[in-house]
Amino acid sequence: MKKITVSVIGCGAMGGAVLRALCKKIDPQSVKVSAKHFEHAEAIAAETKCAAVKTNSEAARKSDFVFIAVKPACVLSVLEEISNSLKDDATVVSMVAGIPLEALSKASGKPSVRIMPNMPVSVGEGMTALAASSDVSEERVAAVRALLEASGKVELVDEKLMDCVTAVSGSGPAYAFVFIEALADAAVRSGMPRAAAYVYAAQTVKGAAAAVLAGGKNPAALKDAVCSPGGTTIEGVAALEKGGFRSAVFDAVKAAYEKSAAMSKR
Repeated sequence: MKKITVSVIGCGAMGGAVLRALCKKIDPQSVKVSAKHFEHAEAIAAETKCAAVKTNSEAARKSDFVFIAVKPACVLSVLEEISNSLKDDATVVSMVAGIPLEALSKASGKPSVRIMPNMPVSVGEGMTALAASSDVSEERVAAVRALLEASGKVELVDEKLMDCVTAVSGSGPAYAFVFIEALADAAVRSGMPRAAAYVYAAQTVKGAAAAVLAGGKNPAALKDAVCSPGGTTIEGVAALEKGGFRSAVFDAVKAAYEKSAAMSKR
């Protein structure tokens, strides 16, 4: 990539994860970070070798791309705070749920991009959805995608799908962690040592996901391939169905979707 400058405002769990990915993709000296508490910015700057600055306006100044990673209630006020410091050709990139592109552009006065990364970006295995306002050039959209490549997969979506993305990939890691924990607990109940149980459960879920992403077969076909007639696996699947496993997943995604949609309407 040609030399560009980037800033990240906010360095909580998600902001910090994206910042680390950015510093792997481009020269960390081209990246600035600010936070509500300066010591937090200093700590992550020391780790990533980027520059910590004391104010959001200072972070935004001279940055080609300004990533916003603050709490939803603070987004618009932060954008208004930095609006006079933004370069004429700056692009605002928000990773905050529930704030539409129109509101982002209005508050910042600049073309805006929304991204919805998820927690696995912290280990380079994230799933990030990207939606851009109509005044963001294809070149700028491609640049944002390239910046995030070190974090995992990045896909363009229509903004109207962002609430669904939030409910599936944004919240989905938590559902997967609950499943991994339950699978490990069940293994411990059957006699497996705790440390081994976590490894077996986590690697099993990772491998199953890799099999789906490898293409060729959908999850139903892959499940059928594991379920031998009269075997152990079909007995386990039957128990999951009896316990309402599939229905519980439907309910979880529906609840998260409705919450995200309600946030978007505020």
